[in-house]
Amino acid sequence: MKSLLLSARTGTSVSRLARVAGRSILRAGVVAGLLSASLVLSTPASAAGLGVTPADQFKVPDGFEVELIHEVAADTEGSWVSLTVDPKGRLIACDQSGGLFRIDMSSGKAEVEKLDIEFVGAQGLLCAFGSLYANVNAREFPCGLWRLTDTDGDDQYDKKEHIIPLNGGSEHGPHALILTPDGERIIMVAGNNTNLPENIAHSRVPEVWDEDHLLGRMPDARGHNANRMAPGGFICSLKPDGSDIELIATGFRNPYDIALNRQGELFTYDADMEWDVGTPWYRPTRINHVISGSEFGWRNGTGKWPAYYPDSFGSAVDIGPGSPTGIVFGYGAKFPKKYENALFISDWSYGNIHAVHLSEDGSSYTGSYETFATAAPLPVTDLVIHPDGALYFAIGGRGTQSGLYRIRYTGDLSADETKPAAVTADAKQLRELRHRIEALHVDDDALNVSVEDAIQLAIANLGHEDRAIRFAARIALEHRSPAAWKDAVLNAESGQAKILGVVALARTGEASDQVDAVNALQSIELEMLTADENIDYLRAAGLVAIRLGGFSDSQRAALLDKIAGQFPSGVDSLDRELAIMAIYLNAPGSTESVLAAMQNSPSQESQIHYAMALRAAKEGWSQDLRRDYLAWFNEMKTARGGMSFGGFLDNIKKVTVDALSDEDKQSLADVLAKPKSTAEVAAGPPREFVKEWKVDDLVNVVSDSARKPNFENGKAMFAAAQCYKCHRMGLQGGILGPDLTSAGGKFSPRDMLVSIIEPSKVISDQYGSTQFLTEDGEVVTGRVINMRGGELSVMTNMLDPSSLTKVNREGVIQTRESQVSMMPNGLLDTLNEEEIADLVAYLRAGGNANHAIYTDPIATK
Repeated sequence: MKSLLLSARTGTSVSRLARVAGRSILRAGVVAGLLSASLVLSTPASAAGLGVTPADQFKVPDGFEVELIHEVAADTEGSWVSLTVDPKGRLIACDQSGGLFRIDMSSGKAEVEKLDIEFVGAQGLLCAFGSLYANVNAREFPCGLWRLTDTDGDDQYDKKEHIIPLNGGSEHGPHALILTPDGERIIMVAGNNTNLPENIAHSRVPEVWDEDHLLGRMPDARGHNANRMAPGGFICSLKPDGSDIELIATGFRNPYDIALNRQGELFTYDADMEWDVGTPWYRPTRINHVISGSEFGWRNGTGKWPAYYPDSFGSAVDIGPGSPTGIVFGYGAKFPKKYENALFISDWSYGNIHAVHLSEDGSSYTGSYETFATAAPLPVTDLVIHPDGALYFAIGGRGTQSGLYRIRYTGDLSADETKPAAVTADAKQLRELRHRIEALHVDDDALNVSVEDAIQLAIANLGHEDRAIRFAARIALEHRSPAAWKDAVLNAESGQAKILGVVALARTGEASDQVDAVNALQSIELEMLTADENIDYLRAAGLVAIRLGGFSDSQRAALLDKIAGQFPSGVDSLDRELAIMAIYLNAPGSTESVLAAMQNSPSQESQIHYAMALRAAKEGWSQDLRRDYLAWFNEMKTARGGMSFGGFLDNIKKVTVDALSDEDKQSLADVLAKPKSTAEVAAGPPREFVKEWKVDDLVNVVSDSARKPNFENGKAMFAAAQCYKCHRMGLQGGILGPDLTSAGGKFSPRDMLVSIIEPSKVISDQYGSTQFLTEDGEVVTGRVINMRGGELSVMTNMLDPSSLTKVNREGVIQTRESQVSMMPNGLLDTLNEEEIADLVAYLRAGGNANHAIYTDPIATK
C-alpha cells in the first residue's frame, strides 16, 4: 500500500483513501481485461473525485522531488493563475476569479492568508519599486495594470492605482510582468485580444503593420478572432508609474509570460491555434527570442505568416501543440547546471513543465527541450524560482482544482560535472553589433549618432549572414524617411540587401516608389540566390504589389520571365511561395501546374496550401481541371485536423463553387454532390494486407547497404502508412507526434523498425498517455488536452485530434500512466519489404534534407 501512504502524505485523508480503495477493488473484475491488477495500487483519487494531483504521480528527472505544498480550497481560495515572490520571500498568488493570497513558508509549512484588498483576476504579478504590480485580465474587475502599495506599514496593500487601463476579459488579455535587465522599468506581455495601450510614447516596431496577404486570407472557419487584425499580441515596457510606454514587439497570438536570460535577451512562449492542426497555417507553440522591433506574424484564420518570411522573425525552438502559461529561467535554483541554466516553460493543457536548453546561434538562439515534470492532469499556470533554491509552481485556471507545489533537487550537487555553455566570442560580438543597430530603433531626434551614420550602419548590415542582424538593420531603416535611404538600398551590390531594402520600402514608402522598387527587383539574378533568398525575393515582390500598387503589364511580364521554369523547385517552402506568385500573376499554365503539385504532394498541409492558392486562380481552367480540383475536396474528407479543419476546406471550396455558372454546376454535379460519409471514403487506392511484420523480418532488408533506395517511393510510403497524420518531415506533416526530420541522425535502421512496429516498447514522456478509471467502470486512455471546471477533455485518437472524450473529474477514482503508445500498431502491414526499405531510407535521409525531403544524402555513404 505504499502509493496510498504517499498520497496521504500529500493531502488525501486515510479514511477517504480507504473508501476509494474499496471501490477500486470491487471494480477490479470489471476492468481486468483493460488494466493490470496493479491498478488497484496505483495513484488513487479522492473520494470526491480526482482532487488535486498527488505529488507521487509526477515524473521528474532522477534526483528531483516534487512536494505538494498547499491544496487550494476551491470554495474559499479559488483557482490560482499567477505567482510572484515578495521582498520577504513570501509567495503571492492570485485567483483567476477572486482575490490575492500570500503564502508564508518560513515555519516549514504553507500558511495562507487572503490579502485584505478588493482585487480580482491578476494574470501577472510583480513585486518591485516598493509596490505590488498586478496585470488584471477579468470580466468583473477593470482590466489592465494596477499598482498596489502599503501606505501605513501594516503589511497589507491598502492603496490601488489603475495606471494602464487595457481591454481584457478573454483569455488572450493582459498577462505577465517582469523587470528590465537594468531593473529600472517593467516589461509587460499581452495576448492578441488586447488593444495596444492608448498612450504609447515610442514604438520600436515601425507602426506600419498590416495583414499583407497577396491572395487574401480567410477567417477562422468557426469565427474565432475573425475581427482581430494586426498587430496581434504585444510586449511593451514602461516606467514604474506607468508612463513612457515603449512598444517592443508585436505579432504574437497569446504568450502568457516572459523571461530574460543572463545576457539580458528576452524570450516568450507563444501559443498555437489548436483548431488549425493539420493545415499549412498551423504554427506550433514556440519559444520566441524577442529582439527589438520584432514582428512574429500572427494573423487570424488562414493568415498567419510562415516563419520563413523575412518580415517575421520566427521561432528559436518549436515545441508543439499545447497551451503556454508561466515561464522562468532556472537561475538561482539549487539544481544541476543543466537545469539551472534552462528555461522552464509550462504547458497548461498537456500537463507538462519542459526544460528548454537554449544555445547561441549567431546573435540569436536555437535549442532543444525535454519534459522536466509531467502528470495528468497538471494545468500548470505559473512558476517562480524562490530564494530557497526551489522551483515553485501553481496549477489551476478555468475553475479547475488548484494546488501549490515545490520541486527540489535532493541529489548531490557536488557530483555535478556539467559545465555551463561558454558564451562564444563570435556570438558576443554579433549580439553587440545587433544591439548597436537596435539602438537605432528610435526617432531621428532620439538617435545617439547622426541620421547619416545610422542609415550607413543599417545599410551595411542588410545583407549580413546573421538573420537577426539583417532583421534589426531593416527595422532601423524603417524608422527613417525612405527618401534618405531609398537610392542607396535599391542600388546595393548584395542581392540580399537589395531585397530587404525593397521590403522596407514597400512597408514605408508611397505609391510613387513602386516603379523604383520593381526595377530593383528586376535587376537581381535569381539564379545567384539561395532558396531562402528566393523566398525573400518573392515576399518583397508581393509586398510591393500589396502596399505600393499592382504590377503593370510590362512589370508582370518581366517578373514572369524571372520565375519561369522554377516551379516546382523541390523545396517545399519555396514552392508554396512560387505557387502564390504564379497564380497572382496569372502565369500561363500555372493553374494546371499548381493543381498537379496539389495532387502529387504526400503532405496534406502542402495540398491544402495549393488548394487555398487555387481558389484565386483565373488562368487556364478547363472543365477537367475544375473536376479534378473539386474531386480533391471529396478525397480530403478522410483527412483529420483541428476543430476548424473541415470548415476551412468547405470555405475554400465554396469560393470556387460560388463562381461557377449554372451550366458548370450541372456539368460538375457528380463532384459537387454531397460526398459519402467519411467512413465510406477511402484515403486513396485501398491497400491489401501483406503481413503482420515483426522487426526481425525486416532488419536485413532495411540494413542492406548495397541496396539503392527509391526515395520518392519512400516519401509515398510515408503517406501510405499515415505517418504524415502525426509526424513532420521538414516543413510537411503533422505535429502530434515527434518530428522525424532528424531521426536519421539519431536511430539505426533497427531502432526505427522497433519504433514503428512496437510503438509501446519505449514511450517518451512527451507523448505518453494516461488511463482514467471512472466510477462507472469505464477506462479512458489518452492525453488531457483541455480542462474547464470539473471536466477533462481527453484526446484518445492521434489520427483524429478533434475527436475528444469528456471525462468528469469528480467521477475519476484512479489514474495511471498508460503502458500503451497512442501510436497505432500495424501501420506497415499493408506495405511489402521493398516499400518498407524505401520508407526507412527516406526517414534516414530526413536529417540532412533542406526543407522538404527531395535529396539523397545517404546514397553515397
